[in-house]
Amino acid sequence: MATITFSFTSLSKTHRISPSKTPKNFFIDLLTTKKHNLKFTNPITRPSSLTLFSKTLNISTPKTRCQKPTIRSLFTGIVEEIGEVKQLGPANHGGFDLKINAKIVLQDVNLGDSISVNGTCLTVTEFDTHLGEFTVGLSPETLRKTSLEELEVGSSLNLERALKPTTRMGGHFVQGHVDGTGEIVSMDPEGDSLWIKVKVSRELLKYVVPKGFIAVDGTSLTVVDVFDEEGCFNFMLVAYTQRNVILPLKKVGQKVNLEVDILGKYVERLLGSGFLESIKAS
Repeated sequence: MATITFSFTSLSKTHRISPSKTPKNFFIDLLTTKKHNLKFTNPITRPSSLTLFSKTLNISTPKTRCQKPTIRSLFTGIVEEIGEVKQLGPANHGGFDLKINAKIVLQDVNLGDSISVNGTCLTVTEFDTHLGEFTVGLSPETLRKTSLEELEVGSSLNLERALKPTTRMGGHFVQGHVDGTGEIVSMDPEGDSLWIKVKVSRELLKYVVPKGFIAVDGTSLTVVDVFDEEGCFNFMLVAYTQRNVILPLKKVGQKVNLEVDILGKYVERLLGSGFLESIKAS
């Protein structure tokens, strides 16, 4: 058994991690406070269900990490490949690391590049093209606001590189700034297609309109219907999309990352600022 001491701004709390505790619950417990510094007083040295943390808990000198600021990027919502979580957990630099197995998104990768991971724009901090893997850092705020806290080793991920000026816009403008999460409430097949209904907060539902765009786990989709009374919306996945994104692999009750169309938020901002009144008065 290992003891990890977390030093927070307002308190000092010691967590005892038993071998039966899952990475997901570990993240959730850790995110009950907003600021933290990790101090490892007794690294895990023997096999347990937390062996996935063994490398990130190693307190040896870390590899050279990217110090570049986060690049503002755009995505299309057209998933390039499905990756797989190789390792995740606390890192020896005091944050969280997520290591992902991938191929396509590594073809022209550089340190500091932005990659959409289940619709969340994350920065590449390490990569190894020979091993087919890359690492991104996760902030506590990212874990609180997205469904990434539910990830485990072996979980599948939607991956997409940032948009280039020469890239075709096959989907819609996706920033990778997750607005919130929704919960899958139903998954119903119809022929070779799949209907999925998602429950979402009223705050986000106001931006969802029939036939409008929405990014679900980073996938650009068209909303079919909005059910205001239920607080839900639905969409349909055709057979090809089902084979190339992770949504069909999820189950009822699981979370999905949501990013609404930014145009709706701009319109709301303009209307609330008195923009129309100023035009009428001119």
